[in-house]
Amino acid sequence: MSKPEIILLGAGGHCRACIDVIEIENRYRIAGLVDRDECKSLAGYDQIGTDDQLGDLRQNYTWALITVGQIKTAEIRQRLFAMLKRLDFSIPVIKSPRAYVSRTATIGEGTIVMHDTIINAGANIGQNCIINTKALVEHDALVGDHCHISTGAIVNGHAEIGSGTFVGSNATCVNGATIPPNSFVKAGRLERGE
Repeated sequence: MSKPEIILLGAGGHCRACIDVIEIENRYRIAGLVDRDECKSLAGYDQIGTDDQLGDLRQNYTWALITVGQIKTAEIRQRLFAMLKRLDFSIPVIKSPRAYVSRTATIGEGTIVMHDTIINAGANIGQNCIINTKALVEHDALVGDHCHISTGAIVNGHAEIGSGTFVGSNATCVNGATIPPNSFVKAGRLERGE
């Protein structure tokens, strides 16, 4: 049986990392890239359209994933997610086989779990998130929609990360911390929250 085709929205550096995870997970065949600019090719995949052509692409493709990165703001990823939902695309959860995800954790659609990540018991990850390489989301933590938990970041038990938040590389959110929506936690920071 052939694998379903998926299109990737965004053709930058984060997309390159997502391609690696998708290829290793081996559940989807990448049909091509979609980007706001024209004439892109990345990691052996060609651009098949622009953001403005997503409606037309929906006639041929069911599955899509947002592969735009997120640092300063979640705005672009939120806009693209809303567009995909409006066009009735299916947006999968992508998990690296090198990640550990507890059977009691939940992960929302459109989230990608990168290599060597750990998502522990009872953790709840929202929609359209990036849980990046070697991140740790501990037991009973809550990560809202459209968040990026960056490389090597730690979200300790019972912490709550508000929607749209960026947690930088090697930052640590302490046990029970509450981080407001749309926050920016700098790399290496110890965050106690509210």
